[in-house]
Amino acid sequence: MTTAAALFPSFDGTEDGCLPTLPVRGPVWTLLNPNEATGLKAQMSALSGAIDVDNQGFFVRGEGIIIDASATVEAGAYLIGPCYVGPRAVVRSGAYVREYSWICADAVVGHATEVKHSILLPGAKAPHFNYVGDSILGKDVNLGAGTKLSNLRNDGGEVHLRVNGERVASGLRKFGALLGEGVALGCNSVTNPGVILGCDSVVWPNVTVTGVHGAKSEHR
Repeated sequence: MTTAAALFPSFDGTEDGCLPTLPVRGPVWTLLNPNEATGLKAQMSALSGAIDVDNQGFFVRGEGIIIDASATVEAGAYLIGPCYVGPRAVVRSGAYVREYSWICADAVVGHATEVKHSILLPGAKAPHFNYVGDSILGKDVNLGAGTKLSNLRNDGGEVHLRVNGERVASGLRKFGALLGEGVALGCNSVTNPGVILGCDSVVWPNVTVTGVHGAKSEHR
């Protein structure tokens, strides 16, 4: 339940655009460690490219902003580099794309959605009033309007997970959620720091989720 193979089984690295390299062994959350040599921050710092879309009604700040020519970035969106927006991805008006956001092909960052130090794998959608911090969303994940992926404990301490009945230290102070392929979260739901949901899990509206859960889990 903590590996890339379990959470993102269809991702094979041949999809369109620039793609992150997921860990072959070990927990996926190592990608979110800013000090990891193969983590998200290091991988994105190695990318090269430019803003290739024609429309200029959005705002940018910082270096390393890469936007594929086939992506759509609507007027009023704000992007801070480094970040990447892949083929046919959509960043809607009012979106706030912060540093080290990797928005893969066909993914959606919607109106009033904030993304920070996170990966939206191909086809993942955070379309309305969402917060996605220090998280990885698998293919065809959909966040309902107002859903928040919380990434910081109230006491600011290290995030721990409960895996196979054992308390496991993540090594991360900021850790949102790992959402497997096809996960659907209802409107105004919240995931506490360090949540993992297996493929095709469902969270009902207004529910707060904690912990590590296998494929097709349901939370109501």
